[in-house]
Amino acid sequence: MFGDLLAMIPIVLHLQDTTGSGIVVAVVFVALWSPMFFLAGPAGLLVDRHEPRRILLFAVLAQAAVASVLAFTTGTVAILALTALLGAGGAFAQPAEFALIPSVAGGDVRRANSYVETARGLGFGLGPLAGGLLAAAGGMKLGLLVDAASFVFVAAVSLVLPCYTCAAQTREAVGRARDGLVFLARDRTLRLVLGVGFVSLLFMTAVAPAEVFFAKDVLGAGDLGYGLMLGAWTMGMTVGGLVLARRVGGAATALVAIVAQSVGLLVPTLWLVLAWGCAWFLVGGVAHGLKNVLLRTLIHERVPAELHGRAFAAYNGLRNFAEIFSVMGGGVLVVTLGARWTMFVAGLLPALAGAVGLSIYARARTPAETPPAAASAGA
Repeated sequence: MFGDLLAMIPIVLHLQDTTGSGIVVAVVFVALWSPMFFLAGPAGLLVDRHEPRRILLFAVLAQAAVASVLAFTTGTVAILALTALLGAGGAFAQPAEFALIPSVAGGDVRRANSYVETARGLGFGLGPLAGGLLAAAGGMKLGLLVDAASFVFVAAVSLVLPCYTCAAQTREAVGRARDGLVFLARDRTLRLVLGVGFVSLLFMTAVAPAEVFFAKDVLGAGDLGYGLMLGAWTMGMTVGGLVLARRVGGAATALVAIVAQSVGLLVPTLWLVLAWGCAWFLVGGVAHGLKNVLLRTLIHERVPAELHGRAFAAYNGLRNFAEIFSVMGGGVLVVTLGARWTMFVAGLLPALAGAVGLSIYARARTPAETPPAAASAGA
């Protein structure tokens, strides 16, 4: 996460300087994220049919090579094509990473996911800062070479990573590439919780292009205010992922977290005071970190191990599709509605979706529901 976001800042700045086109800058993000959607099926199937560590190793080494070449590339089309290749490597690396978590978790998957979420949050916060500094010091080349080094580091870790269940996972999986998505859709709890999560992302991520305008133009807080609001959200994600997620769990809590995250975006638009906005961004960040841990833990617990690669690939693909759609739509909403009302809509609609999901879950819940993965393990 640190390396990816560190690299994106120099690429975006370079293309903005050389082309002056907002469309080209938007295409960079589409190029990086869309392979995770289009390659979800084959990537997940490959992870399930082979040792996940091996898939992770090959994927990140390929990404290191692509990042190294990208560092010395200047043409716009070539930069976009190589960025798409970086995203393709991530399409294989991410499901491999999450498929490995139960093998090294020591039986406590939720605790392991909380550590993973905290690490990703730190990378999310520090990557753009480091990317900006490196872009100022050495342009696109230096940032991408550091990104390549981050992939080499991950490759080295994968070589020494203990994997207690690799013998079971190396057997060829019988089934289709879409079986992970099919399982997510057929499991009642996962279908509801992940469905609400998907709908919320379709609207919630629209806040990304609105936040800077809300902080600087609507609140009049300037660059410092924008940084404080994002910092409050990132700090909250760390608290939610590392502390709160280890104490609470379950599908209902995940739905509550979706509602709370949405409210954290909605309420700052009702009273235009920076301190008020930062306080609610902190609340939203806590819920965001908690939600991410609980959703991944639900997949680990309810999906059989032989489908983990395909299930997480499908989950990542749906998330990336929703985020691409929402970010692009958010730019249109900022132009038509303004930053304040874009944030209001981006908070209100996901909050309503979460409330509906909670109502459905409360009516359908059975007293002693056993996760299918646990039931099959017991059998």
